[in-house]
Amino acid sequence: MFEKILIANRGEIALRILRAAKELGIATVAVHSTADSEAMHVKLADESVCIGPPAARDSYLNIPGLLAACEITGADAVHPGYGFLSENAKFAEICADHEIAFIGPKAEHIRIMGDKIEAKRTARALGIPCVPGSEGGITDDDEAMRVAEQIGFPVLVKAAAGGGGRGMKVARTALDLSEALATARTEAKAAFGDDAVYLEKYLEKPRHIEIQILGDGLGNAVHVGERDCSLQRRHQKVLEETPSPALNQDQRQKIGEICADAMRKLKYSGAGTIEFLYENGEFYFIEMNTRIQVEHPITEMISGLDLIVEQIKIASGAPLAYRQEDIDLRGHAIECRVNAEHPATFRPSPGKILYYHPPGGVGVRVDSAAYQGYVIPPNYDSMVGKLIVQGRTRNEALMRLRRALDEFIVDGVDTTLPLFRALVRNSEIQDGAYDIHWLEKFLAAGGMDHHE
Repeated sequence: MFEKILIANRGEIALRILRAAKELGIATVAVHSTADSEAMHVKLADESVCIGPPAARDSYLNIPGLLAACEITGADAVHPGYGFLSENAKFAEICADHEIAFIGPKAEHIRIMGDKIEAKRTARALGIPCVPGSEGGITDDDEAMRVAEQIGFPVLVKAAAGGGGRGMKVARTALDLSEALATARTEAKAAFGDDAVYLEKYLEKPRHIEIQILGDGLGNAVHVGERDCSLQRRHQKVLEETPSPALNQDQRQKIGEICADAMRKLKYSGAGTIEFLYENGEFYFIEMNTRIQVEHPITEMISGLDLIVEQIKIASGAPLAYRQEDIDLRGHAIECRVNAEHPATFRPSPGKILYYHPPGGVGVRVDSAAYQGYVIPPNYDSMVGKLIVQGRTRNEALMRLRRALDEFIVDGVDTTLPLFRALVRNSEIQDGAYDIHWLEKFLAAGGMDHHE
């Protein structure tokens, strides 16, 4: 097992990793920018190293700085969390070159899954169902038209190097296609420095379903159920739940087994999430995230597993300690991402938290690095914390969530808490009748007007 883990992240995930390491008896090193010197994980870690000014590129993305911090403190492993360098194959390789364990998959797997076109090719080869679309990047409009006619309109034009919804355009008819291609290419070039695009079928009312997997790199892999992440705004997840209200037990097991089997063939190591769009009983692969996800706690709540502890054990070379039949999923869990943003306009609201009271009680978990007097810096994402609830049934989880939201107080900054209070009282949410467009329609229709 590792002696000392350097946590190459900040905020709630840094604290989450620190807690897992502590429970394994492993010493921790917090790194931080000058903006984060008062952060909770910095206060609680065994050692801390300041690695640069507030801008992420000069601190949390500064590879030489992180390696120097490992060197100074004698850390023998790095946990990258999510975001920042978590899916950077080069960073994983550099760590390996310096004999520092990267707590995540092999660099080649990060690289394959980080390239959307290569990821789809690999997924197909591994037997994972994919969205019908172009085999690779599209270079000219005539080729795009041929592909579009083959898969049928509407189609989605996507940036090959993309993410976060940039470089994505819908073409509903042949007439829209060349404009969609031109706009997507321009956006992709500006955002990612690469104007390669590809086409795939546009699904009208899909749900976003993702499967959590764990592999040990030795050919063993299991799935730990699915999460429904369909409540999104601008392709950013807002609320997640497990199990999905849209799936039955057979569908759940079938897609889970397909994913676990693919990871066995790939000899994947660590935690990973395979993301799908789901419509009319069919799953379509969109991407794989080769890291821990923001929404991992809901899976922990129903499985009893600590996914970060599992990541650390796997990275230290331990084989999986269980088989698929040992994974026992119970009850229902829901997570709300509470951000320091205006609940209707989503305008960021950095600043000082004057009063902070997280909810508690049975089946309630709050993953947060916030505290009274903490200043949320304007330099990073605006997450205050994640509210996670579990119940024996979905209804019990919803009632528990309603109670917990009413107890949660954050004063001094705007937060998205009023949005969640409105959602949990909405009849369509209560019925589980939503898709990936639901939240944007709700907001456009003035669903939050009386909360402003």
